Amino acid sequence: MTPDCLYWTPAPRSSSGRRLLLPSATLGLALLMALSACTTLGPEYHPPAVNAPAQWADRHGGALSLAAPPEAASAWPADRWSVFGDPMLVDLQGLARESNADARTAALRLMQARVEETTVSAQRGVQGGARGAVSRQRQSESGSGSRVAGALAGPAGDQVVSVLSTPFTVYQAGFDASWEPDLWGRVLRSEQAAQATTQGQEATLRQVQLGVAAEVARNYFALRQAQAQRGLAEQELAAARETQGLLQGRHEQGLTDDSALLSQRAGITGLQATLPALQQQEAQAINRLTLLCGAEPGALNGRLMADLAEPPSRPLPDLRLGLPSDLARRRPDVAAAEARLRTATASIGIAQADLYPRITLGASFGFETVDSASIAAWGTRQWSVGPSLSLPLFDGGRRRATVALRELQQQEAAVAFRQTVLQAWHEVDDAVAAYVAQAQRLQQNQQRLRLGEEQSARGQARYDQGLGNYLPVLAARTTVLQTRRDIADNQAGMRMALAALFKTLGEDAGVGTAARSESRP
Repeated sequence: MTPDCLYWTPAPRSSSGRRLLLPSATLGLALLMALSACTTLGPEYHPPAVNAPAQWADRHGGALSLAAPPEAASAWPADRWSVFGDPMLVDLQGLARESNADARTAALRLMQARVEETTVSAQRGVQGGARGAVSRQRQSESGSGSRVAGALAGPAGDQVVSVLSTPFTVYQAGFDASWEPDLWGRVLRSEQAAQATTQGQEATLRQVQLGVAAEVARNYFALRQAQAQRGLAEQELAAARETQGLLQGRHEQGLTDDSALLSQRAGITGLQATLPALQQQEAQAINRLTLLCGAEPGALNGRLMADLAEPPSRPLPDLRLGLPSDLARRRPDVAAAEARLRTATASIGIAQADLYPRITLGASFGFETVDSASIAAWGTRQWSVGPSLSLPLFDGGRRRATVALRELQQQEAAVAFRQTVLQAWHEVDDAVAAYVAQAQRLQQNQQRLRLGEEQSARGQARYDQGLGNYLPVLAARTTVLQTRRDIADNQAGMRMALAALFKTLGEDAGVGTAARSESRP
C-alpha cells in the first residue's frame, strides 16, 4: 500500500530562480493538510460469519433419540446452578470463585491487559518532561577543546589552556516536549490490538470461572454419589447379614446344605470390600473440592461430611436450548478466539506502518550557566524546536517479512476461531447426548425399582400370611437396594451431565457478573 502523505515538497522558485519564502502560517497549514491526507494502514476488522443451523437437532451425531429437542419458548434461569436446589453447591462455587488460584491469576492478567491498554493509548498524546542537572567538570589540557588554545604561541596560549582546564560547575534546567503524529495509524492499530487483548482476557477470565464452577459441581456431585452409594451399600450389607442369619439357622436345622450359606458369606465379603473404595472416592472428591476452593486438605471436612442426607430431589429441567448462532455470543472461549483474531488483524497495520517514515515534532527550552546566581537569567536560555524524521532504508527485508508473518498469523487466528466454534458445537452435542442418555436410563431404572418394590411387597405379604419363608423377601429387598444404587448413579450422572452442558453453553448471569466485578483493580 502506498502512503498518501507527501514526505517533502521543495519551496517554489521565482522566475529568476530564487526560492520563495512562504509565511509560517502557510507552512503550518501545508503541514496540517499533509497530515490529514495520511491513511490508516492494514485491513479493517469484520466479525467472521458463523454458519449456524436453525436448531441443534439439525446437526446431531449419532442416534436421533439422543438429539436435543426443538427450541422451547421458556428460557434458562438467570442463575443456572440454582436448578439443582442445593445451597451448599452454590456456597462452594462462591468460595471457589473468590479463592481459586486459577481464577485469581486470570483476574490479574486482565488487570495487566487494562494497564497495557493505558500505556498504548498514552502514545497518542504529547510527551513532556522536565530536566535539571548540576555537574562538576574539568577539560583536558590536550583534548579537543584545547586545540584552539594550543595554536596560540607563548604565554597567552598557556594562560588560555590553564583557564580551560580549570574545574568548573555547570547548572542546567529546562523541559522537553515531543509529539509524533499517527501518520499511518500505527498508534490506532496498537490501541485496537490492546483493546482486543483486554477483551480476550475478559473472556478468558469468564472461561476460567465457568470452568471452576463446573468442576466444583462435578466433584460435589461425585462426593454425594459416593456418600449415597456408601449409605446404600451399608443397608445392603445389613440385609445380607440378616439373610446370612436365616441361612445359618436353616443349615443348623438340616434343612439346607452349606452351599447357599457359603455363597452368602462371599457376597457379604464383596460388599464389605466396596466400602473402602467408596470411602476413597469420597476422600478424593473432598480433596478436589478443597483444592478448587483454595483451602488446605481437611479444611472443608466439617461441611462436606456432616450432611449425609439424600441429595435434593428437585426434578432437573428439560433442555431449553437457544439457537446455535447465540453460542458465539455466550461462550467465553469463542469470544477469546475472536479477540485473538482482532489482535492479529490490528497487528498487520502495525507492521505495515513500520515500513514508512515516522515524524516527531519536538521542542526544548532551558537554561545553562556556570554561575549558580544567574541560573534564571534570560541570557542563559537555550532552546530548540523542529521536526525529526526517521526513514527506514535497508534492513534486509526484515520489516516486509514481519508484515508477511502478521498476515499468516491472522489467517491462523481465523482458522482457530472457526475450529473453536466447530468444537463448541460438538461439545454441546456431546453434552446433550450424555444428558438425554442418563435421563432415559434413569427412567428405565425407576421402572425397574417400581417392579422390584412391588415384588418385595408381594413377598412380604405371602410371608405375613404364612405362605412362604423370609428368604424371598430378603432377596427382593436386596434387588431393590441394588436398583437404588443404580438410580443414585443415574442421578449423579444426570447432574454431572447437566453441569457439563452448562459449561459448554457458555456464560450465565452469575458467572458473568462475578467476572466483571472481580476483574476490577
